[in-house]
Amino acid sequence: MTIEDLEPRRGQDQTLRDLLREDLDNYSVEDLEARAEALRGEIVRTEAAVHAKRQKKSAADAFFRLGDGA
Repeated sequence: MTIEDLEPRRGQDQTLRDLLREDLDNYSVEDLEARAEALRGEIVRTEAAVHAKRQKKSAADAFFRLGDGA
């Protein structure tokens, strides 16, 4: 266990809020392009996670429907 493990975790909402409020004026064009590319990658990763969770939920729903005698 490290000292970081003992510190409170930032809430997901706070992290997103900080990202949206960040001042972009101090970034160069190249930095902004790299940031945009990283964010596009994060969107793809997030959408894949949503899809996977929906598939798991559908599979679980189907499994439990079979078990309830319907």
